[in-house]
Order: sequence, then structure tokens, then C-alpha cells
Amino acid sequence: MAESLTREKALTLVREKLAANPNLINHCLSTEAVMRALAPRFGADPEKWGLAGLTHDIDLGEVGDDMHTHAAVGARWLAQWGLDEELCEAIRRHNAEGLGLRRITTLDHALAASETLTGLIVAAALVQPDKKLASVKAKSVKKRFKEKHFARGASREIIVECETIGVELGEFIEIGLAAMQGIAGEIGL
Repeated sequence: MAESLTREKALTLVREKLAANPNLINHCLSTEAVMRALAPRFGADPEKWGLAGLTHDIDLGEVGDDMHTHAAVGARWLAQWGLDEELCEAIRRHNAEGLGLRRITTLDHALAASETLTGLIVAAALVQPDKKLASVKAKSVKKRFKEKHFARGASREIIVECETIGVELGEFIEIGLAAMQGIAGEIGL
């Protein structure tokens, strides 16, 4: 059996596997931050939830836009590297639509909603004059959420899964934005 995957080792693997796409690495770091911030709300371990966020897209450098294999490949790698099975399942299910699965657990919904919210927040930062997260307000993200043509890739249906697990959309946006603002320097925003 593989040793348990540490955050340091996971970050090294994410940087290796996604080296060609720095924006994707930043997306993984952003998702990690949101998941860490969300975990206490559910009495969950921020380290564990953070690992799910950090590693959820680790296979995209290899599978590209093949959504019929994305997350299944990554979860298989992560299991071999010692990631907890619960996290591997949540990683698979964050791409439930592509793999023909259903999101079941709180962790499943949290991961899918969080990773999708990061895209909306990044888009909200990039339309600011200074292109900085510090200039983004939760109220403006919520307003942008309602604009169907803004950040089209950020599925509103997936983001609103936060409500499936008992977190109101406005609060979820506040948690996500604050988490990402906390790592703004690391992700260049």
C-alpha cells in the first residue's frame, strides 16, 4: 500500500503534471483554498478537503478536454500515490457529467461547486481595471453570476449545488472570494 499523499507531494505532482499550463495550476490552488475554507462549515478536515481541491484536475495535462476520461485517470493516479479513497471518489464525481456518475456526498457537491466558482471569481477579477482579486466584491460576483453570458464556462447549475449542501449562494461566494483573496499573491491575482 502506498504511503498517504501529503500536501507537499501533491503540490509537486500537480506542478509536474500541469507544468505546461500555469493557469490550471492556479485553478487547482484556488480550488484548494476554497475547499479548505469550506471544510470547517461541515466539521471536515481542511487538510483533507484541501487535497481534493488541489489534485482534482491533475490529469488534464494528459487527457486534455476528453471529459469521458477526465477525473477517472486522475483518481486512479492519486489512489496509486496514496490519496484517500473518499477523496478519489469525490475527484471522480466532480466530473460526474462526463463520466456518467452522480454526485452523492457533501464532499462531492462541495468540490464540484468550489472548482466551478473559482472560474467565475477569476473572471470577475479579470474585468477589474487592475485585474486583482482585492478589487472584487462578493456583491459583484453575485451580480455576475446572474449574467448568463459572463464566464459561460462556469456552470451556474454546478455552482448552485452549494445550496444542495446547505450553503446559501451569497455565503458560498463570500467564502470562496475570501479564500482566493487569501492566496492572491500565489496565483498572481
